[in-house]
Amino acid sequence: MSQSDDLFGLGAAPSVPPAPATEPVVPPTMAPVKSGGESYSAADIEVLEGLEPVRRRPGMYIGGTDANALHHLFAEVIDNCMDEAIAGHANRIEVHLGADGFLTVTDNGRGIPVEAHPKFPNRSTLEIILTTLHAGGKFDSKAYETSGGLHGVGISVVNALSDMLVIEVARDQILYRQQFARGKPVTGVETIGKVQNRRGTTVRFHPDPEIFAGKAEFSPARLFKMTRAKAYLFGGVELRWSCDEAVATAEVPVKASFHYPGGLRDFLTDRIEGEPRIVDEVFSGRSGKPGTHGATEWAIAWCLGDGFVSSYCNTIPTAEGGTHETGLRTALLRGLKAYAELTNNKRAAVLTAEDVFGHCSAMLSVFVREPEFVGQTKDRLSSPEATRIVDTALRDAFDHWLAASPNQASKLLDWAIERAEERMRRRKEKEIDRASATRKLRLPGKLADCTQTAAQGAEIFIVEGDSAGGSAKQARNRASQAVLPLRGKILNVAGASRDKVASSQAIADLIQALGCGTRDRYREDDLRYDKIILMTDADVDGAHIASLLMTFFFQEMPKLIDDGHLYLAMPPLYRISQGAKTVYAMDDRHKDELIAAEFNGKSKIDITRFKGLGEMPHAHLRETTMDPKTRTLLQVKLLQDRSDTASSVDRLMGNKPEMRFAFIQENAEFVTALDI
Repeated sequence: MSQSDDLFGLGAAPSVPPAPATEPVVPPTMAPVKSGGESYSAADIEVLEGLEPVRRRPGMYIGGTDANALHHLFAEVIDNCMDEAIAGHANRIEVHLGADGFLTVTDNGRGIPVEAHPKFPNRSTLEIILTTLHAGGKFDSKAYETSGGLHGVGISVVNALSDMLVIEVARDQILYRQQFARGKPVTGVETIGKVQNRRGTTVRFHPDPEIFAGKAEFSPARLFKMTRAKAYLFGGVELRWSCDEAVATAEVPVKASFHYPGGLRDFLTDRIEGEPRIVDEVFSGRSGKPGTHGATEWAIAWCLGDGFVSSYCNTIPTAEGGTHETGLRTALLRGLKAYAELTNNKRAAVLTAEDVFGHCSAMLSVFVREPEFVGQTKDRLSSPEATRIVDTALRDAFDHWLAASPNQASKLLDWAIERAEERMRRRKEKEIDRASATRKLRLPGKLADCTQTAAQGAEIFIVEGDSAGGSAKQARNRASQAVLPLRGKILNVAGASRDKVASSQAIADLIQALGCGTRDRYREDDLRYDKIILMTDADVDGAHIASLLMTFFFQEMPKLIDDGHLYLAMPPLYRISQGAKTVYAMDDRHKDELIAAEFNGKSKIDITRFKGLGEMPHAHLRETTMDPKTRTLLQVKLLQDRSDTASSVDRLMGNKPEMRFAFIQENAEFVTALDI
């Protein structure tokens, strides 16, 4: 060995002469390795043959040994029948549950071949399919363009996990039968004789109690629902259900027949019957010939309930979704955003798939050649091309559906945007909560807080502008009265998006000062004040500001109003004095009444009109508006039903001016004085 060959510094290896070319090198006989007192040798290695792996580890093939796994056996059998129907070779499938626990599934397809297999001349094809893993006709896509069973393990797994299975095949007007027990043949293929008007395959089996730990009993209701669901997935097949009277219930009839040419739309319409909908119409359609690669069918409705998504690939239910559902979500989101852009609705920019998909009740079926699933139980589709197939099929159809029903489309878009804005609001509140957990509460800089810490007896005056705020701060009782000046008119929340509300600094200051949260996060225990008093100027602008604030509380903190915490201050508009006598008037009518009743004409009467709270001396403001002994407060209450009040607020404060114009027209005749 050269120096460069000794890369690891181990030195040269001892020279070993090569074995003669004519003699194979045989490993020396090794003594068993002992570990912990036990030997481990070649004799300890098991080689499981036939269907023994299935019986030893059923969870690897059907997901366990519970009720779900038990009913998966039925799914494997009926899926094979559906593959025959979708391929165009069968139009009828029959399911029968006996009182003895045996389940029988029959189709009128081609029937499993019974002749000897080319690779195994001494065994029938039927026996090979029933007793050998990965034996089937769905690997090369010649016998079936699309199918639900691709791994060649379905019927053989059912055979392995049944204490008895009898299969009958009718081909070429001859009936054949073979019986199995726990995966092993009990008989060979028996020729029963000639039959007329019969073809296809019948599988009758009983789950093995040894495998399913004494729980080997089918649920009639579950089998009934699974049978009916298959009929919705392919309109070209009729499903016939029957059971012995001993297992029939109020929900499960002795006999029933299912044939639904309308497919998934019929299924969805039945399932959501009676539920209030966000949009009335169901978005449904088909693309491609059922059973061919790329064929897609869908039915979607938006309801006020919780919603659900039921998806299928090659008629196999995919309970955990997968790539085909990704295509559905993508198509719906893109379509709704495109419609928003077409209608110049910029609020839709924040939409996500979850905003569109929430409360969505959807049925989706796709057919894919050689699909890929996560696990043998096929609960989740992982074929990447399924996303493209579904997205392509739905994209144009959804665009046309939205364009054809603009009223429905606008409802759906507005609803989705509200969900998006609510989602963003919750996220922002969570961020605030996280920040609050690590630092003390920061109160708005302009808030002049009271010194007492208890909410009981504490008051906060919400005033307009720094000038009024300065006067109010001098007039207040510092121990129990706080003052929060707001700059100008706050945002009209009735016509604003959630994002715009969240970005308003004035509203953020108000929420932070009160400390009780908004909407479903409102907590009265966290409210920092017993009375929230709106103190605005005694003119039209002041009334408008008060209206905007009341709208905010009605929409964002309705419980605060219900609990009696919201009040309106009543500052005077006039100061009237004569000599040592001084009174205050709320408006022009009150002024005239006071002059006539309280004063005489012997000396001059001085009348001062306050332009605003900021110009009122703080002593006068304290006496007339802030001192509990001499002030007047109006408590804000709901006098109508909440829904009626919401309708009125939307009409008068919403973003539709035509509704306000209509209100003015309806009530103009009742106006006797106008303050302009």
